[in-house]
Amino acid sequence: MFQKNPCGALLATVTNKASLNRLVFLCLLAALISIAGLVMVMAGFVANGHEPDAARYAFIGGGAGFVATALGATFAITLRRLSDEIQSNMLSFASGMMLAASFLSLILPGFDAANSILENKFMAAGTVVLGLALGATLISCLDRFLPHDQVFALSYGTGTGPAGASRVWLFVMAIAIHNFPEGMAVGVGFGGDPELGVSLATAIAIQDVPEGLAVAMALRAIGLSIPVSCLVAAATGVMEPVGAMFGLAVTSGFAISFPLSLGFAAGAMLFVVCNNIIPETCGRGGKGRPGLSLMSGLCVMVFLDAALG
Repeated sequence: MFQKNPCGALLATVTNKASLNRLVFLCLLAALISIAGLVMVMAGFVANGHEPDAARYAFIGGGAGFVATALGATFAITLRRLSDEIQSNMLSFASGMMLAASFLSLILPGFDAANSILENKFMAAGTVVLGLALGATLISCLDRFLPHDQVFALSYGTGTGPAGASRVWLFVMAIAIHNFPEGMAVGVGFGGDPELGVSLATAIAIQDVPEGLAVAMALRAIGLSIPVSCLVAAATGVMEPVGAMFGLAVTSGFAISFPLSLGFAAGAMLFVVCNNIIPETCGRGGKGRPGLSLMSGLCVMVFLDAALG
């Protein structure tokens, strides 16, 4: 029998480590670029005196998503794992809130805004539907390259070895990228109506708590220390305020861009919920009460929308 080549094994180990280091570098680079972009956008708003109140509210709303992500990450300090029932209920509750927010706070206001601008119901409907299609297409393309499914599947026991570590880092980057359209939805909301922005920011922030926990637990599973895992998980939420400022900037350009952006944000949110979150909760063998949790989240969002509206 031939013995394994030790040089080949060493080369494979070095290659795997180099690949993982590249992923870490890309994550840090993306965070730095996001922060720099946020500073530049905020500086532009201040320099031009362009709706400073809307800019401040959008930044606070996006920052709420970042804080919620960081809060979820801190739970990883004391929790070793969550039961499937709790995970399923948390995700289902967040799904219900995001579904209600997509229709009540994005699609319906988008129809009203487009109709007031175009004064034609068919063109108004087409504008919002076009935004829906564009938003869903964007998230679908992101999922093709950076899968966002199985939010908690990587959190326990599947991150061992270089291959598992690389998969976890891809998952972390996917979460960070998917946070951008969520933040954009908040910015679009504040660009039209502060009350609309508050309801969207509330729904998305609640959804960000279990996401932050999932990222931190996944990083702990591949051997990172608790502080580093929590910090990296919290950093994925940086894309929320960046997306919020971008969404506000887009809606401030042309009048028709506001209903189009509302449809875009709704399409992105609906695709994430229908393609990623709901299938995962249903794939847990009926553990927990996903249907009841989803309806509870939907009812809470309907109440908030009616009370704040």
